[in-house]
Amino acid sequence: MSKTIRVVVVDDHTLFRHGIIGLLSEMQDIQVVGNAPNGKDALDIIARTKPDLVLLDVNMPVMDGVETVKILRAREKCRVLMLTISEQHHDLIGAIQAGADGYLLKNAEPAELRNAITLIMEGKSVISPEVTRQVFNVVGSSLDGSNATPDLTPRELDVLQCLAHGKTTAQISKQLFISSNTVKTHVRKILDKLGASNRAEAVNKAARYDLIISKE
Repeated sequence: MSKTIRVVVVDDHTLFRHGIIGLLSEMQDIQVVGNAPNGKDALDIIARTKPDLVLLDVNMPVMDGVETVKILRAREKCRVLMLTISEQHHDLIGAIQAGADGYLLKNAEPAELRNAITLIMEGKSVISPEVTRQVFNVVGSSLDGSNATPDLTPRELDVLQCLAHGKTTAQISKQLFISSNTVKTHVRKILDKLGASNRAEAVNKAARYDLIISKE
């Protein structure tokens, strides 16, 4: 039997928050153990319930999502998926830099949300394809020219482009005609060369070196 994923939902819009709770309650092996309208209240609930995953909005009163992630990273071991309407580059980049494991837009389909939760609980990172361009179009302009560009192989660059466009290991394997284990090996090398701890951070850093090709 699969382990039940304990989730806390944090969003200041009551109707949306309860809608997500209802949706999650219909998903197998997911249990909502708490909810809150802002980060400050959420921290208390998370400390008591010790969830596996927190679904967190970005823009909220009292304490926003990015500040909440920073505190969670210092206190808790739970994973964090930002679930937001914001496509603003500063929100996306701020969440990634704060330590969020994923960034999903609220217009995602239920199956996308379920898939994102599964991937994050497997230790992977998720970013909505619609907002990945924000990472490299904006952050890329802030690169410190004194830093040498990481020496990625052609195949590592291929894998990196796939990561930037939100593809999973299985999707990359199929697109590049390589095994899943080979994909994982390339990803590990990419993370190492970029000094990144996860896929989302790798895309962020790659953008600063202008290594991402925009997908028109």
